[in-house]
Formats: sequence, C-alpha cells, structure tokens
Amino acid sequence: MNYFSSNFKLGILGGGQLGKMLLTETRKLDIHTSVLDPNNDAPCKIACNTFTKGDLMDFDTVYNFGKTVNLLTIEIENVNVNALKKLEQEGTIVYPSASTLHTIQNKARQKRFYQENELPTAAFFCYKLTEDIQDAIQKGTLNFPFVWKAAKFGYDGTGVKIVKSNQDLKQLPNVECITEELIPFKNELAVIVSRNANGDVKTYPVVEMEFHPEANQVEYVVCPARISDAVAKKAESIALSVSKAFNHVGLLAVEMFQTKTDAILVNEVAPRPHNSGHHTIESSYTSQFEQHIRAILNLPLGKTESKIAGIMVNLVGAEGYSGNVSYKNIEHILSMEGVSPHIYGKKQTRPFRKMGHVTIVNQDISKARQIAEQVKNTIKVISE
Repeated sequence: MNYFSSNFKLGILGGGQLGKMLLTETRKLDIHTSVLDPNNDAPCKIACNTFTKGDLMDFDTVYNFGKTVNLLTIEIENVNVNALKKLEQEGTIVYPSASTLHTIQNKARQKRFYQENELPTAAFFCYKLTEDIQDAIQKGTLNFPFVWKAAKFGYDGTGVKIVKSNQDLKQLPNVECITEELIPFKNELAVIVSRNANGDVKTYPVVEMEFHPEANQVEYVVCPARISDAVAKKAESIALSVSKAFNHVGLLAVEMFQTKTDAILVNEVAPRPHNSGHHTIESSYTSQFEQHIRAILNLPLGKTESKIAGIMVNLVGAEGYSGNVSYKNIEHILSMEGVSPHIYGKKQTRPFRKMGHVTIVNQDISKARQIAEQVKNTIKVISE
C-alpha cells in the first residue's frame, strides 16, 4: 500500500500531546491523518488533516470514526474496545489490537497477564471494590503498608496511592482495584520496544525515571540509565519477553522496578509513545514517534541507538495556579546549551497538569543532569 501523498488515511484515537508529536512525523512523510478527541481545543487539532470532536469511550463514535480510515492507532488507552473489535472483524487494521488494549486497560487483568505468562512482577491481590480490602486486613492476608491502584482510568499518578493506615484507606474511592506489595527499589526503569507486523523488533536504551514525591509523576527521564550493563541487559531481556507475550504491533513502553537486590519487576506497560521516550526526539537516531509510525505501517524499523546522552524534564502546572497558561522564564532556558523545549499547546494550566517537556542533550550525562536541574528551577508554568 502507498501511504505517502496518497488516499491512505491514518486515524488516531486521542488528540493530546502524544498525538501532536506523532503528527510531526506524519507531516514529514505526507501521510493523511484524522484525529478523534472529546476536546475541541485538543493539541492535535492544528496539525491533522481532519479533526472530529467525540467521546473516545462511546461505541458508535469510535466505530463510525474508524470506518472513515484505513488504519487506526491510539495515543491514549481509554477508548472503546468493543468498537475496535468490530472494526477489526470488518477489516480495519487496528494497532495496538483490541485484545492488547483490553488487557492493558484494566490493571487487574494486566497483572494477571504477567502472572499467567510468568513475567516477574510485584505480588498483588485484586478486589471488586476498595471496601473489600478491609476484610483482607482483618484476616491478616494483607498488611500495611501497600500500594493501592484503581483498576481503571489511572494516569500520571492519579489512581495510585501508598496506603500506610486505615485512615489512608478510608480516603480512597470505592472502585475496582488492586493492592501490590510495596517494593523497596533502587530505580524505576523503562524500556521501549518497537515491533512491526513482520515481527521485526528493536529496543531503545534503558532509561531511568525520577519521580515527583507528591504528584507521583515523572520529573526527569535519564538516558542512558545510570545502572550496570548487567542490570541493563536484564531489563532489556524482560521487556522483550513482555513484548513477545503481548505480540503487539507499534510501541510498548515497559516500566520496571530495579530492586535492592537488582531483580527486575514489571510495573506496567503502555502500548503507544510514552513519556519515558520523549528525549528520543533530540537524542536518538529515530524518535519514538517516527518509530511508532514505521511499526504500525509495517515499514523497516529505524535505528534506536542514542546519538548523545539525553535528559527529559516534564513541564507541569505549578501549584497554586489555574487558568490561562504563561511560561515564566522560558527565554532563560532557551539560552542554555543543548536545551530544547516542547510546548504542548494546552491553553489552560492547573497544578501538576502536563503542559510540555524540555530535552537536555550533552556528551556528559552528569552535565546534562545538572543543566536539567537548572531548567527545572528556572522555568515556571503559571497562569496569567
């Protein structure tokens, strides 16, 4: 099939920043794109060929949108899977598949998937409702502290809580959930695996993620991860095993814990471009966004090695500010060597909302990390 300067239409479910960065690559290759998103001011709207406003969880909306394109992909997991299943049955190509999304959308199903496929992960229990956890505590099968996760609709730290007491438990929503053993880990790592329909597979270098202690959001992504070669090889091997189990097409970001004893445990996955791969735009031979397009179109996969060390800093809304966004001191970070800001195009800020990111590249990873700290302390995402 001819994808370039042709009648081929690529559909993207979701119009946020990930979709916007995907569209940079489709524009470069002159691939016609249609985007569906519930927000009429979605970042993708300025760059796609066709924009449709609609509910991603509504069966008819997703199904009817899917019938207008040749191939459908996502930039967010929370979409109507039943509509995708019907589209697949009727011949529309959907990557990642409805089956993959069905497993990943629910954290209880996702954890059982790791267990069934003998993939290392933290010990866990599943509950129909949060209130059921109290019975497990009273019976002595669950002890404080533990990690609570909502089974559905969690994102960017939302839907995750470390529970240390009954008081913490009472503050949680009464929804389907899981509890996980609280792992004493050295590092949180991630590996992005790319795979096309031919089965060709490539991995990006292991990255290290530093999290904000309050928001439970990634603050910094460090590439290459500051770990031993042995641990890096183990993380890559496990990521490839996860990819093989899902048999996915596109990207699969595999988030992992490195324990105190250097064991690697799978935390969770995302079948799309991911925050842990944003640095690849500047630091890699092939960005994760270009690679996703190559993979879903079954084209040769690009080179995944890094050209240079890279650090990614998330730009999130400052605490205490909501309203029309203003980027304070952005001109100061633009004067720093190797610094590239990416503004997502969201007009309204609120505390901890992802508004952009900054990549810092340098031959010396330690120097890049120092500059990243300066960037973090300089630019502020506030309201007017």
